[in-house]
Amino acid sequence: MFAALTGLGLSTAAGFNAYIPLLVVGLASNFTDKVALPSGFDWMGQWWAIGLFSVLLLVEVVVDKVPVVDHVNDIIQTAIRPASGGAVFSATTAATEVDNSAWLAERPWIGWTVGIVSALAVHGVKALVRPVVNATTAGVGAPVVSTIEDGGSLGMSLVAIFLPILVVVFLVALVWLAVVMIRRLKRRRARRAARRRGEPGTTVEM
Repeated sequence: MFAALTGLGLSTAAGFNAYIPLLVVGLASNFTDKVALPSGFDWMGQWWAIGLFSVLLLVEVVVDKVPVVDHVNDIIQTAIRPASGGAVFSATTAATEVDNSAWLAERPWIGWTVGIVSALAVHGVKALVRPVVNATTAGVGAPVVSTIEDGGSLGMSLVAIFLPILVVVFLVALVWLAVVMIRRLKRRRARRAARRRGEPGTTVEM
């Protein structure tokens, strides 16, 4: 149960930032006993991989805060974030072999599928909302929202590893926030469509 929550939390975090959960998993495997990477995933804890994740994270942190460039980055990350989500979910659930609870480890496709879908869902909402934020704030909101997303990814990653039971709370809050933002986006689009049709808020020549 806790292994699944850990994997779900990490893959959700990957939807915001592909490299933060990978980096957290790699460091945790070296400095704590909370993550025991099994064979096939132990490369995540290698220092060359940690160094690579750090460089990629630095690039991501910078480009994701620049209007327009962040949109291009989201397009590129459509493949990377889900892959990261699948990897961290599978790595942490496969590690349950250490606890003699290998149900997910014996069915690796489940971990990959859930991880990919979770990360892709979060990434999809992020990619949908960000252009609206940029347009409505003249780009000023991009670095603010990006910083919040990075903080959320880091927070979710740490909670997933050290307090996995709280992942449920984070996910409920995230779903609620996503629903609120999507509803606002739909209302904004509806108002724009109404103005174009000459409905309330416009005048029509008779």
